[in-house]
Amino acid sequence: MTSDPSLSGLPKAVLAALTKLGIDSQFDLVLHLPLRYDDETVLHPIAAAPTGAPVTVEGTVVDTDVKYRPRRQLVSRIGDGTGVMGLRFLHFYGSQLRQLAPGTRVRAFGEVRSGLLGPEMIHPRYRVVRGEMPLPRALTPVYPTTAGLGQETLRRLVGRALAAADTADTLPPGLAGRLGLPAFGEAVGLLHHPPPSTARAALDERSHPAWRRVKFDELLAQQLSMRLARERRRAGTAPALVPRGTLTRARVAALPFRLTRAQRRAWRELERDLARPHPMQRLLQGDVGSGKTVVAALAALQCVENGWQVAVMAPTEVLAEQHHHNFARWLAPLGVGVAWLAGGLPRAEKRAAAARVAEGAAKVAVGTHALIQDEVEFDRLALAIVDEQQRFGVHQRLALRMKGGARAGATPHQLMMSATPIPRTMAMSYYADLDVSVIDELPPGRVPVATRLFSAARRDEVVRRVRDACVAGSQAYWVCPLIEEDTGEKPAAPGGRPRRARGRSAAQQMKNVLETHAAISATFPELKVGLLHGRMKSDEKAAVMQAYAAGAIRLLVATTVIEVGVDVPNATLMVIENAERLGLSQLHQLRGRVGRGGEAAACVLLYAEPLSAAARERLKIIYENRDGFEIARHDLRLRGPGELLGARQSGVPMLRFADLEADLDLLDAARGAAGELLRADRAAARRHLERWLGGRHELLKV
Repeated sequence: MTSDPSLSGLPKAVLAALTKLGIDSQFDLVLHLPLRYDDETVLHPIAAAPTGAPVTVEGTVVDTDVKYRPRRQLVSRIGDGTGVMGLRFLHFYGSQLRQLAPGTRVRAFGEVRSGLLGPEMIHPRYRVVRGEMPLPRALTPVYPTTAGLGQETLRRLVGRALAAADTADTLPPGLAGRLGLPAFGEAVGLLHHPPPSTARAALDERSHPAWRRVKFDELLAQQLSMRLARERRRAGTAPALVPRGTLTRARVAALPFRLTRAQRRAWRELERDLARPHPMQRLLQGDVGSGKTVVAALAALQCVENGWQVAVMAPTEVLAEQHHHNFARWLAPLGVGVAWLAGGLPRAEKRAAAARVAEGAAKVAVGTHALIQDEVEFDRLALAIVDEQQRFGVHQRLALRMKGGARAGATPHQLMMSATPIPRTMAMSYYADLDVSVIDELPPGRVPVATRLFSAARRDEVVRRVRDACVAGSQAYWVCPLIEEDTGEKPAAPGGRPRRARGRSAAQQMKNVLETHAAISATFPELKVGLLHGRMKSDEKAAVMQAYAAGAIRLLVATTVIEVGVDVPNATLMVIENAERLGLSQLHQLRGRVGRGGEAAACVLLYAEPLSAAARERLKIIYENRDGFEIARHDLRLRGPGELLGARQSGVPMLRFADLEADLDLLDAARGAAGELLRADRAAARRHLERWLGGRHELLKV
């Protein structure tokens, strides 16, 4: 509950409601901006009140009665000499009968409808008029609220906060004017109490200069916090890993393929960062199959050839196992020991692997969350590689970096990888504290995967096509959307927002994948059909994937556990059931599991009808687009940044008002202004951060 002295004296229930709204201080009230506005500044004669529009009318109560048909309701009629208006209340108190006694003067605001007995308002907002009661001079704000906190209370609290709070500008003199923005105090004052002449469309669309000023200040606070985080990181010390070239040159020479230009560019950026005595914090992003892992392996070798260790952490055992396989295959011939650590390992094997890491015998340790357990210690950790970083919390990533062992005085470098491309606007804002390398081209020979849409009514036809492809020598995946065991997330809700799964739902979904496997196995007795899901034991999952990679399993029925990291070149066909339930990024990740061997490949999306408008739009986007960055841009537009950021939300200021797509010009201006403010007036930068983040954020340490 809020402890701001400026809010003291308020009832506990009001304070609790404010806390639910994220209002903990007086200035939070200033920034609690309206959702919309009502225009109560004009009084309409009843006879001229337009139907279908919210208006204000005033009249004398003619009669008030409680009606019982078709349901109990209170009906009052008021007249003003030009006509009579009905006021209908389906829910009411007995006191309203007394308030609306005949002869009482009443002013009502609401939407006018055509009733059986003439024009009427349903549940209007009304006041008893006593003496002279002037009309409001500004539009009436309607605020976001919660149960137990009425609009009148909020308006009173906001008005009090506006009068008492310091709304002086925190920007350098002249900056707002150069950007064509009003003063901050003027902007928030107008947004809370806009004059009737204010362009309503500009207010509703949040394009009014007052809205743009608030958005700019919010973006500036985010940019300042990100820059300060970067400054503090660069002030730390890390092992300077000079590129010696002994192991990296040998590895590149032995590769059966040539690195793409984008891979070589990313490698050079990593090589340069690792050579500096300050902690690298770089995000390596690229589309599915763009070759991020081999670039990460070269970074690991640069670390090893300097006598240090590397940790590689992935969110699922399937993905971690794939990394272990690749790193061992690439590094073991060079004499580099690679250890494997996962929660499902037998205790003796886990202890032996941990001992090799602690002694320094294993220069590279690959695993899941098991890497950050207390019993795992590194001798000389200099580089932490985190794949699918958005699935890990801030504290988990930090725990891995703190495994520095005997050289704890130096902070390990960190390389984060993501196969979910980050839209440019998000990289400029939420990832502004990181250095970003982009692998924006696929290896030569990769054939685009064809996407096909089939209604669930044609499922039997799809089954026949899958059988024919497998009999002809191909391999296929049959994906059943299921709870992602590692994160507890269900497929996306119809609006695109992920939902938390409940036990019963998870059990039902597990039943679905087991039944699908049994049914397909019975349908294809001549084919070996495998099963893979997150609740299997580690050795069982590893055995299934080995058999599938070797071609012994022709068709693999799986949950979305195969979404990342699975690389079987012979797999050319994927079927995703209930595709309408999955988000864009997940569909794109799954589709990227096929077509990795240069052969023509296809992904069939089976959907259940009827489709919601949001599901239809998602399927249309995934059908029409193959570029991961374009898909990510649409995903940002549909879902907003919060869900795409995943666990990175912790410690990163979220945006309440600015829209990254619509306000790109403001984001560009805020990036420039942040640097200018930190160079010219760090005290002003601190005041700006305090205004927007209060005392709640560690990035206020200037």
